[in-house]
Amino acid sequence: MQGFNMGRYVPPDQEGLMSGNQLHGKHALGARANKISQGILTVRFEMPYPIWCTHCPKPTIIGQGVRFNAEKKKVGNYHSSPIFSFRMKHVACGGWIEIRTDPKNTAYVVTEGARKRDLGEYKAEEGDVKILTQEEREAIRDNAFAALEGKVEDKKRLEQSKQRLEELQELSQQQWDDPYEHNKKLRELFRVGRKQREKDASVSVALQDRMSLGTDLLPEHEDDVRRAGFIEFGGLDPEKAVGKAVSAPLFKTEDSTAKMKSKPSRHSKKRKAEDSLKQKTANLAAEIRGNTRAAMDPFLIGSRPSGSASKPLLLGVKRKRPRLEESLVPTSGAGLVDYDSD
Repeated sequence: MQGFNMGRYVPPDQEGLMSGNQLHGKHALGARANKISQGILTVRFEMPYPIWCTHCPKPTIIGQGVRFNAEKKKVGNYHSSPIFSFRMKHVACGGWIEIRTDPKNTAYVVTEGARKRDLGEYKAEEGDVKILTQEEREAIRDNAFAALEGKVEDKKRLEQSKQRLEELQELSQQQWDDPYEHNKKLRELFRVGRKQREKDASVSVALQDRMSLGTDLLPEHEDDVRRAGFIEFGGLDPEKAVGKAVSAPLFKTEDSTAKMKSKPSRHSKKRKAEDSLKQKTANLAAEIRGNTRAAMDPFLIGSRPSGSASKPLLLGVKRKRPRLEESLVPTSGAGLVDYDSD
């Protein structure tokens, strides 16, 4: 019985005799085993250390940890350990790089297409296991004093490790002797300022909703308050502002000095002083014209009631007209023409 999505179709008469891959002449690893007849298997290889590519026209380094689709092949043996070759293609230049395993020194060796980057002399760190060669093993075996020194060093290292483990265990027992007390302290620390944090969070959420902000707001900092204190907003007199707005001309005239400012100035200091003086004169003349308009405009004069000269006028605001002391009395017989009409 063929299950759902269990592989290739196998006829009922062949079930139990061969698998679907054998029946269709396919390998279980798929495209990775296209060269399996040559002893080559495609694997994912990670660069063990940085190397320089010798095929690239410019010096190009391939960093440690870069991964390639490499062709893995067995090329020899070191005693009973196989030696594997990993052959990969550098995409940048199209050159082939080959790296082999070295069971004798437990390392990888670049054999073709690249060279290892020089990182200086290797320094053994604490805890690293040094792999000895056959000659070194024989020398230690023959030398009784060397064997005794090695045993003494191992004993010292064991004592130091044991002492360190005991210190860590004592520290852990002291810290977690009473878990309830530690939990209580943590909760007390969390309670401090909890209401203030909730208040600040509610203010931030309200500001985000009001300003339609899609980003998180950071908490207020002392530097922000100090910098904001440096900003001063000048005071505004409402009466002067209204008077200035009323006296301003309805249509702005283009000033020649503005054109002169827009052009790049190549004059001397004397010419610049003359230009600034002309600018001041033009500003004074514009202010005088505005004040004259405010004083001589018939629409503004007619709308001002008597005794209210000091009060500014607001444009667009209706005011009651003052009552006339003498009412107009229509005269009989007075007409627009000098003849009688029907």
